[in-house]
Amino acid sequence: MRIAISINRSWNIYNFRAGLVRALVAEGHEVIAIAPKDQYSRLLMKMGCRFFPLEVENTGSNPVKDLLLYFEYLKIYKKIQPDIVLQYTIKPNIYGTLAAKKLKIPVINNVSGLGTVFLNNGLVSFIAQFLYKIAFRKTDLVFFQNEDDRREFLNTINLPKLNTDLLPGSGINLTRFTPQPKMNGQKFTFLMISRIIKDKGIYEYINMAKMAKANKMDATFQLLGEPDVGHRRGISKEELETWHKEGIIEYLGVTDFVGDVIKEADCVVLPSYREGTPKTLLEGAAMAKPLIATDVAGCRQVVLDGQNGFLCQVKDEGSLFEAVNRMYNLNQADLDKMGTYGRKYIEKNYDENIVIERYLYWIDKLGNKSNFKQTKL
Repeated sequence: MRIAISINRSWNIYNFRAGLVRALVAEGHEVIAIAPKDQYSRLLMKMGCRFFPLEVENTGSNPVKDLLLYFEYLKIYKKIQPDIVLQYTIKPNIYGTLAAKKLKIPVINNVSGLGTVFLNNGLVSFIAQFLYKIAFRKTDLVFFQNEDDRREFLNTINLPKLNTDLLPGSGINLTRFTPQPKMNGQKFTFLMISRIIKDKGIYEYINMAKMAKANKMDATFQLLGEPDVGHRRGISKEELETWHKEGIIEYLGVTDFVGDVIKEADCVVLPSYREGTPKTLLEGAAMAKPLIATDVAGCRQVVLDGQNGFLCQVKDEGSLFEAVNRMYNLNQADLDKMGTYGRKYIEKNYDENIVIERYLYWIDKLGNKSNFKQTKL
């Protein structure tokens, strides 16, 4: 089959869907990536994808630009004539789906987390929820990453007959992320990995680190991730630099080799306001690191309180500090026990192959239904 994958960044396909792409190529499918061009686009082509550039704004709701995006999708889908389209992130999920269904192309959507659209109640959220309802009325399948998200989405959008399925996030490559000993021997290290936006709990993490230092905790607090300054809830590079210079955190920037950073941490932290299935927690647990996360949808499914980590209250740096302090005061045997439990839990429930098998099943079931007579690209 000819399978199109549309998402808001080539980086997202490479970092979160590489295993699926390789599996589809290995099955003999022709895979076409549709996303904004960046330094990861050529890596997708090396994996065996064809690549079609498409500019997608990650933020904003300019109706003219969004209408143009819909027509760009129409033009691309008419040209490539896919048997099925896999859509990810909000604008591809909406405008890509509307275009595909206009052309009677089967669509599988993936809602990887409800995020700001469902956390807030403003006009932008209302419009986005309305557009989701219009787009998803005719879609063939929507994957959700946890039951909380599926239930809230269906209740909010009011599409009780929507065909849905659950996935354990994007899964985790258990061969790439394996338990490894810490080599640098530095003091106890807490590591947060995320996009640098408010909704990930960045300010709570910073304030908690200040509390830890005020309480003479001999620990390092690291932050790894890309600033999203264009996001309306993004955090400026100047703030990051200030926190780093003041010694509140060590800001590590970005890397394609996140496992090398996790290896040197003692605990992975994510005080997010809401998640689908957070990849950073899966990576940390797969490497046998204890976890700390907020007791919210997406996080509570990965962190089993007291077994592979600790949960804390959302938007509460005091609760986060209590969890960090508990972790800091555990002996090495208890830390290792948590890490071992976490690795086994991930092996059983979040193996990337589980995700790939569900996609292959649904692609086989829904694909080959388009009205196009395919031509060679």
